[in-house]
Amino acid sequence: MAKKGDWVRIHSIVLKAEERTGKIPEDTQKCDLEMWTKGSLLADAEIGDTVEVETAVGRIEKGTLIEVGPYYTHSYGKFVPEIIEIDKQLRKITKGGDK
Repeated sequence: MAKKGDWVRIHSIVLKAEERTGKIPEDTQKCDLEMWTKGSLLADAEIGDTVEVETAVGRIEKGTLIEVGPYYTHSYGKFVPEIIEIDKQLRKITKGGDK
């Protein structure tokens, strides 16, 4: 069970194969255009549920919940929730804060 506010990864289909433009390579035309997005979960959910997340830049995205606490596997370590808060604070500061 994932809780509201958890950092999660979702998956969605942006375009079905038949909806894609004819101006791309033939083998690419045969594939759905997929998107994997990370963000803060907006409501409690379970893996496989359709959910909405808020990304680090404030976008709201909808998709199927596939992972809770995703992290990079290239040896920089596991997900650290405090990093999200630091990112939000830095973005606020660099945009002028309360001024």
